[in-house]
Amino acid sequence: MNTRTSYVAIAIIAAVLATSTSAVFAQGYYDEEACPDCPDPASEMKREQAAQLDIPIRVWTDKAVYDHKSTITIEGSVASARLGTEIGLTVIGPAPFNNIVEVDQLKIGSDGKYKTTLSTAGDSWKYDGTYTIKVTYGSQQINNKVLVQLTGASVIGFECAPGELTARVGASNYCIPYSISGATVTSARINQATTSMTININTSSDGMLKLEIPRNVLDTKSSTDPLFVLVDGEEVDSEESVTDTTRTVTIMFPNGAEEIEIIGTFAIPEFGAIAALILAVAIISIIAVSSRTRLNVLPKY
Repeated sequence: MNTRTSYVAIAIIAAVLATSTSAVFAQGYYDEEACPDCPDPASEMKREQAAQLDIPIRVWTDKAVYDHKSTITIEGSVASARLGTEIGLTVIGPAPFNNIVEVDQLKIGSDGKYKTTLSTAGDSWKYDGTYTIKVTYGSQQINNKVLVQLTGASVIGFECAPGELTARVGASNYCIPYSISGATVTSARINQATTSMTININTSSDGMLKLEIPRNVLDTKSSTDPLFVLVDGEEVDSEESVTDTTRTVTIMFPNGAEEIEIIGTFAIPEFGAIAALILAVAIISIIAVSSRTRLNVLPKY
């Protein structure tokens, strides 16, 4: 083979290699100058892998809110699963009870994932509120959790008359007369922290809700101050009449509304009578001790 022939062969090989290389790079080409805002696929993949390593155990549920006849589907994944190890599952009930609702051990699949279901129909799930689903892997330091909300609890052993809402304040229950058109009431609850009452409804048309709220349950500081009313988070006008013992509130709502919240500046405390009794006993005790020991509040000069 002469020199000229060799040069031709080398040129052909170089052209083939260049074409192959161009084809390879064309499949995953990333031109930062042409598209500075476009994501780099390689970088995105690396970030996703890093995120998986940063969170050694993940957990999630199919929904965030359930009733007391639901099935909760729990799923998750483990970044670095060891053969033969299991996931520890604990469900903790809402405050103030914080009871242990469920305890279980879950097997991890070969793909590092796990899945289980829980029923909310049992007695341990009977309270409304926020439930904490916690998973642990290996040591207690490797853990994660997800929060779910349960609503629509029935009050066992306590029933109001037809046309009355059952409102719960801690361990106490109250019957609140009401009438409604265009919807049905599914649940009602009082939140002491926000001094509010929340009514969940299922509508069939535009309608009206009328409530006769005892003032020792929900009230404002002054009888002339109105209650603040929200429908699905939006402020609405309402009609109100006040007596010495009740506040009667009339609220209009549109079809499709789901939640009515009535906010005051005073909500009955959970153990109000007991707290008042304790305060009275404490005051009497202080007076008795002061009289016996001649304790002076202000120093003498």
